[in-house]
Amino acid sequence: MAAEGGGKEMNEIKTQFTTREGVYKLLTHSEYSRPNRVPFNSQGSNPVKVSFVNVNDQSGNGDRICFNVGRELYFYIYKGVRKAADLSKPIDKRIYKGTQPTCHDFNPLTATAESVSLLVGFSAGQVQLIDPIKKETSKLFNEERLIDKSRVTCVRWVPGSESLFLVSHSSGSMYLYNVENTCGTTAPHYQLLKQGENYAVHTCKSKSARNPLLRWTVGEGALNEFAFSPDGKFLACASQDGFLRVFGFDAAELHGTMKSYFGGLLCVCWSPDGRYIVAGGEDDLVTVWSFSDCRVIARGHGHKSWVSVVAFDHCTTSVEDGDPPAEFSGSDEDFHEQIHFGTGRDRANSTQSRLSKRNSTDSRPVSVTYRFGSVGQDTQLCLWDLTEDILFPHLPLSRTRTHTNVMSATSPPSTGQNTTTVSTTTTSNPSGTNGKDNVSNSSSGGNPANSLPSSLPRSNSLPHSNPAGGSTPNSHTGSSSSNSSSTTTTTTKGNSIMDSSFIATGVSKFATLSLHESRKERHEKDHKRNHSMGHISSKSSDKLNQLSSSRTAKADVAKTLGTTLCPRMEEVPLLEPLVCKKIAHERLTVLIFLEDCLVTACQEGFVCTWARPGKVGLLSSQNNPANSPSGTVV
Repeated sequence: MAAEGGGKEMNEIKTQFTTREGVYKLLTHSEYSRPNRVPFNSQGSNPVKVSFVNVNDQSGNGDRICFNVGRELYFYIYKGVRKAADLSKPIDKRIYKGTQPTCHDFNPLTATAESVSLLVGFSAGQVQLIDPIKKETSKLFNEERLIDKSRVTCVRWVPGSESLFLVSHSSGSMYLYNVENTCGTTAPHYQLLKQGENYAVHTCKSKSARNPLLRWTVGEGALNEFAFSPDGKFLACASQDGFLRVFGFDAAELHGTMKSYFGGLLCVCWSPDGRYIVAGGEDDLVTVWSFSDCRVIARGHGHKSWVSVVAFDHCTTSVEDGDPPAEFSGSDEDFHEQIHFGTGRDRANSTQSRLSKRNSTDSRPVSVTYRFGSVGQDTQLCLWDLTEDILFPHLPLSRTRTHTNVMSATSPPSTGQNTTTVSTTTTSNPSGTNGKDNVSNSSSGGNPANSLPSSLPRSNSLPHSNPAGGSTPNSHTGSSSSNSSSTTTTTTKGNSIMDSSFIATGVSKFATLSLHESRKERHEKDHKRNHSMGHISSKSSDKLNQLSSSRTAKADVAKTLGTTLCPRMEEVPLLEPLVCKKIAHERLTVLIFLEDCLVTACQEGFVCTWARPGKVGLLSSQNNPANSPSGTVV
């Protein structure tokens, strides 16, 4: 508890952090917020969200940013690491009465310097289509709330489409809309199209074309977030019932499921190549799920409260070729016949296409070190590396090498769909043995699941060493100049209880997670202690129903725990964060990786830009220092 009770240092807001590729620095001149820069009173408000789009402006400054704060919605030119933010001149500002914006999304296909299509979801259930450049409101969907009266939790344009978009609600339903259709003056009537385990898809019965085109009912409770795969063919849904469900979007068929360790899932994202999905939620963990094997391959423990956002870094990765075990050939070939790694938005990733072609023809997989990040209600930013010792636990570590390098992105950074330029290093790697346990799934092509090694990897950075001044896992020194030889390990009460399979060299370097069921109670205490503010209305709206269903819920947990849906803690590798830093005073709600920076936002309404290593010099030294907020930078 010594490190965790560090007092002033623990509560200090960090303005930079170090990884193997260098130092990330907060650019105070590039902070976006309400023009008065006054912290927003976030009690009872919806989470601050941020959306980016690139309008292909000939001047080279085509990035645009949209963010909501309370009842307000702002639209600015985003200058990133290049110039200081000018908050006095928003392109568009809107203040809503009676409802609040909850989420938004740009259509990158139709964006130009003269016009953009922005969808905005609201707390009362409506969806608005606006053009903040022309300052026009095109249409309002679900205006009379005849389709759904609950809060909009997520809105996304369907990849590759100029007119179709998908909307999820806290009711647990999703609706497919067409911007060309009206919503009608009466409540829609539905006809069952497809039904499966805990989901159903209905079409709208109508003599004329009207919205919604489809209604999905998924799981129980709120559908908190969904994300399309990079090729647009699959849809991952994170629900309040704790389940991740992955569907084939066009066929509306369930591909696979995963269950959180406990509590609801709040966020979800795909790896750039579509192979892995990361989800986070109320169990304070990030969970990595394999798309091809339909199983959990790792969990990450670094947050002390609910995980709000997870996102992959498209620009920081490494790739190397190697001779795989023979067992991989079938699963990779079958997998890549189903997935073609295009973005679906006319920005095909040449690297992903190369990987797909190589794997499907030569049956030789390419091992990738994935970087992803997470932010939570504990006000902390965590960065994680998903390395080869986790992805391929049966390959000898001594014969495999992974390196994390900063790669240059080829697509416009503001779309949030950066593609990656990857350097390839050929490595001699004799064929090894692989696990032969199979996970049965009708859509997975009979892909073999890797059986767990006798000694599970404890960290995603075991093969690497931190450079001088680098951050250690769960270290709260908060300074880039901290001495890496003096490792500060953050532990919580009960965290030192370890399974015998984890007792190995280097244990003192990593914080551990209790494998006992009593850990759940400690998590719940952590939630209360770390000002968790659940914004999921279905979680707290009906306490009587929660009490009456508590026995059933416990029985369901007992049924799934220890299965492929929800492995026990000791059954999968446990990742430790490369970086875990407190960067805000209020809960964090945004994490977006761009080409030359990463963007975070907190519930006070401050949108912060963190320059990647080597990019901080792009900000002009002639910027007016008056634009910098006074006091502590959040």
